[in-house]
Amino acid sequence: MRKAGMLMPVGSLPSKYGVGDFGSNAYEFIDLLEQAHFTIWQILPLNPLGYGNSPYQPYSSYAGDEIYISLDELKKEGLLKKTESFNPKAKTIDYEGVRKFKEKYLHEAFNNFKKDSDYEKFIKENEWVYKYAVFLTLKKKNDLICWNEWPKEQREWIKDQKFDISAYEEDIEYEMFVQYKFYSQWMSLKEYANAKNIKIMGDIPFYVGIDSLDVWDNQECFLLGADSKPTFIAGVPPDYFSATGQRWGNPIYDWDYLKKTKYDFWVKRLSYCAKMFDIIRIDHFRAFDTYWKIPSTCPTAVDGEWIEAPGYDLFDTVLPKLKGTEIVVEDLGDLRPEVLELRDHYEFKGMKVVQFTFDPKENNNNFDDRENMVIYTGTHDNDTIRGWYASQKESVRKNTRKTLAKLGYEDKDISWRFIRYTLDSIANLAVIPMQDILNLSTVGRINVPGTLGSPNWEWKLDSFKKFKEKVPALAELIK
Repeated sequence: MRKAGMLMPVGSLPSKYGVGDFGSNAYEFIDLLEQAHFTIWQILPLNPLGYGNSPYQPYSSYAGDEIYISLDELKKEGLLKKTESFNPKAKTIDYEGVRKFKEKYLHEAFNNFKKDSDYEKFIKENEWVYKYAVFLTLKKKNDLICWNEWPKEQREWIKDQKFDISAYEEDIEYEMFVQYKFYSQWMSLKEYANAKNIKIMGDIPFYVGIDSLDVWDNQECFLLGADSKPTFIAGVPPDYFSATGQRWGNPIYDWDYLKKTKYDFWVKRLSYCAKMFDIIRIDHFRAFDTYWKIPSTCPTAVDGEWIEAPGYDLFDTVLPKLKGTEIVVEDLGDLRPEVLELRDHYEFKGMKVVQFTFDPKENNNNFDDRENMVIYTGTHDNDTIRGWYASQKESVRKNTRKTLAKLGYEDKDISWRFIRYTLDSIANLAVIPMQDILNLSTVGRINVPGTLGSPNWEWKLDSFKKFKEKVPALAELIK
């Protein structure tokens, strides 16, 4: 049976605290998804936001960002007495302001918290929690600079534990408490969604950021120099989005070492994601076949070379340990046939973006129609449909209208013509971003690939009012 899902970042949900969280609005959102007959909620990574507030450069592949912790849920537990609101009607996220606002309440909750068996079990079953708490504590003590620039004895703690961290014991305990509350609240929300027959599609980046526990604790898994800095970095060559390519800056994996260790790094990472989500979307899947290797001295992504990766060997090793977890792969871009062969060998669902289909400049798409794929009007990296349409030449707009009209799609809003077209696809899963449902202009765009900083990742709803108005029509279309 074909299914419909919505792409909506948790942080973009309405909130009286300036950023979407795991509180009552998230539960209401799930209720609205159920009413509209959606059965998938696709989110962006929930890990601690790194450089540029990007969820794709996190401080850890396991830890969660404290900004998503619901203060109201902490009040229900008796850990907080009362809270004020912060930017309750904001349509963008002020990350720095939100962090400063929430921090005082999280510390108050920590001071009122008494460890119990559930907390002890969480710490015992997740060895990364203590290491992450030490990592973040030392990072804060060093003005948030990257770990490879810390004083040598602190940098080496992860290997030899010689640096005395006893003076930071309370700070470390606080960070562990934060991770426990993040995990507890998220799993309760996920359980509620599952009870409503809604699965959560999580998102895992292919690469990890250099400034992360992932790299600090697993330095041998990456191509690093004697100074612990990357000798080669990740990205993609020039494409539709950028004439000089995208220089992401993530360190490149040492695949020879990973193979020797039976891909333990990937086994643990994907296994944890399988616990947190019902479906895992792997970003930049093509790098399991070939990846773009850029010398770290190159200021752009123009200079580099394609290197083959051991995709088959990795998945043959990893998949038996994931207990049938459903995987969706981002297979967009100018790909060689071997990427699609790798995808189909493991029967992974790939992706298709309808917006690209109508763009004459675009070859960043899989144009074949298949049942075993996920079709989108657009993704978090696309402009909204309305924004894209407004930016096109009149000849492109005219051809788009004409093509959709021939197929019977003549709704007033251009976004809804695309939504109906997408839902009518033979694909097993159609996913629609909230912004297209609301027919938002470019103001609703989440991210522009190849760029850093505001307004990327800042869009959020101020209320569900307009979405609620769309629910009956959506329910009919999805049915």
